[in-house]
Amino acid sequence: MWLGDPLADAHPFHLHGGASDVTTVVEIREIRKAFGGAAALDGCSLDIAAGCVTGIIGPNGAGKTTLLNVLCGLVPPDSGQIRFRGVPITGLPSHIVAARGVVRTFQIVRDLAGLTVLETLLLAPGAQIGETIIGALFRRGAVETQERAQAVRARGLLERIGLWRLADAPAGSLSGGQKKLLELARALMLDPAVLCLDEPAAGVSPPLLNAIIRLIRELRMAGLTIIVVEHDMHLIREVCDHIHVLAEGRPLVSGTFAEVTANARVVDAYLGLAA
Repeated sequence: MWLGDPLADAHPFHLHGGASDVTTVVEIREIRKAFGGAAALDGCSLDIAAGCVTGIIGPNGAGKTTLLNVLCGLVPPDSGQIRFRGVPITGLPSHIVAARGVVRTFQIVRDLAGLTVLETLLLAPGAQIGETIIGALFRRGAVETQERAQAVRARGLLERIGLWRLADAPAGSLSGGQKKLLELARALMLDPAVLCLDEPAAGVSPPLLNAIIRLIRELRMAGLTIIVVEHDMHLIREVCDHIHVLAEGRPLVSGTFAEVTANARVVDAYLGLAA
C-alpha cells in the first residue's frame, strides 16, 4: 500500500503490503524454546490481527522478548510453527524474515558508530542497487534515482519524528528517547508489513514517550500491523487494540486493555506484583 509517491510528496509512511482481507497476519502455534533447561516459551500459541496494534505484556521472565526473537528469526525455536500470511517462516534467518516484511526494534538501542542521524536511515533499506559491483559501475542513473527516493523518505521520517534539525548530528549524540525514535524510523525504512517494538518506552522521557505514542497511532491508522512488548501500561492502554498477557512462557489471558486488567489472574500474575 503506497501512501503517496515519496518523490512527489515526501510522505514518510510507505507501508509494505498494507491492509488486506486477511484478519490474521501472524499465526504462532505451540512454540517452545528453552535455555539451559529452563523453558522461556512453553507451548505458546497466539494470533496477530492485521492492521491492529497487539500488546504483549507479562512479568519479567514471561517469554515476551524471546517470542519476538523467535518470530523475527534471531532465535530458532525448539519446536512449534510460525506462519506469516499463511506461509511458514519458522527458523528462517532474521534477514530473510525482515525481507519478507517482519521487522523489529530492540529494547537497548545500539548506535552505528560514525554515522549521522540521516545516514543511519539511509543505510537501512535492503536491495540497494549501488551495493552491487554491477550496479555501482554500470547503473549509476538507477543508483542515483534510488538514492534520491530513499533520501526523500528519510527526510520525511525525520521530520515526522521531530529529528530533522539533528539530521547531520552524530547518531550517538542523541538522547535515549531520541535514539528510540530513530530506531523506529530506521525500521520503517525497511518497509515492514509487521513492526515489532521491544519496550519502546524504556528509558524515554514523558515528552518523547508521547511522541512515540502518536507515531504508533498514526502508523496503525495507515494500516500497519504492530506488535508491542512493553511494561509501561500507559503506552499499552493508549495504543493497543488487543493484548496478550504471557506468564511462564504461554498466554494467560487475551483481550482488550479493560478486559485483561480487570482479570483476577492477570492481577495476581502481573499487575499485582507491579503494584
